[in-house]
Formats: sequence, C-alpha cells, structure tokens
Amino acid sequence: MLKTLNEIKREGWDALVDKLGIAGATMFVMEHEKGYGDYTEERKKIFAEKGLDEITKEIKDLKSKGIL
Repeated sequence: MLKTLNEIKREGWDALVDKLGIAGATMFVMEHEKGYGDYTEERKKIFAEKGLDEITKEIKDLKSKGIL
C-alpha cells in the first residue's frame, strides 16, 4: 500500500532529524523550500527610499543588538 503524502513528509522529517539533528534538519528544509512571491520586486519596494549607507548602518545596529 502506498503511503500518504503526510506519512512521507513525517518520515522524511524524522530521517533528517535523526541524521542531522533538529537544527541541521531545519536548515536543510529552509534551503530547499520553494518559497513564494517575487523577491526582486519586494526588495525594490523595501529599499526604494534607502541608500547603501543607511542599509549598512541598520545592519550594523542589528548586529550590535544581537538580532543578526
């Protein structure tokens, strides 16, 4: 008998966790997830009003706060 898609997903996840640990399995899934939307267009909207210096400063601020 064929397994359901949910059974296959669950067994696959369990196999990843057994082999890679929870963090490694999560990273693997995130790397291979299809995603959605148009990142290029979203990025243009997000950064339309910001220059490179402002973006760089924001990144440094987030790093200094331990957020990144």
